[in-house]
Amino acid sequence: MMPEERYTKLKEYLSSENPILLDVIENYKLLDEVGHKIGLITPEDTYTSHISWWPMISILGTFSAGKSTFINQYLGKDIQESGNQAVDDKFTVICYGENEESHTLPGLALDADPRFPFYNISDEVNKVDPGEGNRVNLYLQLKTLKSDKIKGKILIDSPGFDADSQRDGILRITSHIVDMSDLVLVFFDARHPEPGAMRDTLEHLVGATINHRDANKILYVLNQIDTTAKEDNLETVIASWQRAMSQEGLISGNFYGIYNESSAVPIDDPAQKERLERKRDSDLSKITQRMDKVGIERAYRIIKALEDFSKEMKEEKIPTLQKALKSWSKKVLITDFILWILIVVGFMFAESNMGLITNIMSSQIISIVSILGLVVILSTIHIKLRDIFAKFDANRWMKKDKSIANAILYNTKWWKPLFGHNSSKWSLKHSTKLDLLMSDARTYIQKLNDQFISPAGKEAQKEEK
Repeated sequence: MMPEERYTKLKEYLSSENPILLDVIENYKLLDEVGHKIGLITPEDTYTSHISWWPMISILGTFSAGKSTFINQYLGKDIQESGNQAVDDKFTVICYGENEESHTLPGLALDADPRFPFYNISDEVNKVDPGEGNRVNLYLQLKTLKSDKIKGKILIDSPGFDADSQRDGILRITSHIVDMSDLVLVFFDARHPEPGAMRDTLEHLVGATINHRDANKILYVLNQIDTTAKEDNLETVIASWQRAMSQEGLISGNFYGIYNESSAVPIDDPAQKERLERKRDSDLSKITQRMDKVGIERAYRIIKALEDFSKEMKEEKIPTLQKALKSWSKKVLITDFILWILIVVGFMFAESNMGLITNIMSSQIISIVSILGLVVILSTIHIKLRDIFAKFDANRWMKKDKSIANAILYNTKWWKPLFGHNSSKWSLKHSTKLDLLMSDARTYIQKLNDQFISPAGKEAQKEEK
């Protein structure tokens, strides 16, 4: 999908979801223009495809932690199989569909569709597990459901997590999901009396989320707390899990306890039952409220991403690229000079030993031919050197930063000036546009705030006008 086509589709979607973001699309188009001119993204790419425009909720957790049961309860339909054993080893993306009947589509439907947050995820899997990305259907599947609960958002159910048997591809996709999601629910099973026995799994699940820059979007859920009724030790079990998680670095966070009524164990003591139900209903209400309002958080993240992309390009990408191109041009210039000296000396030596030809042709013709030949040879060598050094530098950057690698190749084409990118005007021109985009992003945040808050009161604002 070309950028213009993507802009059009996004506008169609946002016109009904959040009109404020329609203006943000225009800013992303300007960001794309800067990225294209610098070479950080290709003409076919767009920064709008680097984020999810659909609100995303992801469910992670251990085997038999009740993730699928929770999803079915939230959606009001049994779309996910549930049970005590692992019933699915794929990431399942659930989104709204117009058909009354639910459909299951292969992972390729997600990998090849830029509207979803798993676009080209096969490339990411191949980076950590070569060849596995070609079997994306083993990792992903898409399910459609006609339910108002899922309309306007994407819900992701992960396979049961077991650190001992987890494939690199699964870990890579998990990391991708945490980065892209607006809300992450991490489920644990209260039936495990000793969370310390799950040390490796806790390390991976908590470790993958705790250091995230937006930790507030991650909720830790202790499910099936009804199993604590027999011993009446709810607080002890919760404390045990919290201690285990704190040992992995989670000192504080959003920690909840819930259970499913339909699959709960019988609770004979009315007081215990009432206490557990009160805890469940309170925490479940807080979780579902966050899930229902996830679209608001997504709007803020889309605007924040515009500011982050612009700031990163100005403060990191452009200076890094300039430094890399300066090194490249220096290598080309030095090698050019050395070869030029060698070739000139070679031509002088050749002319001084061409007595027979000189007697036949005029020295003036010889000089012209020599100069033209020298220019052609030096130009050919210069272009070749540019290409060789550019590819060498780009290959060094490919693993560290693909965008810088692509920008090096783009800015070292034979028709590009050798030192044009080192001028202050080159960076200032782009930096000015990026400063404007960052300023616009802050303005859009204020407009979003005005939808929900009014410190002075709306009536006071009207009077001021």
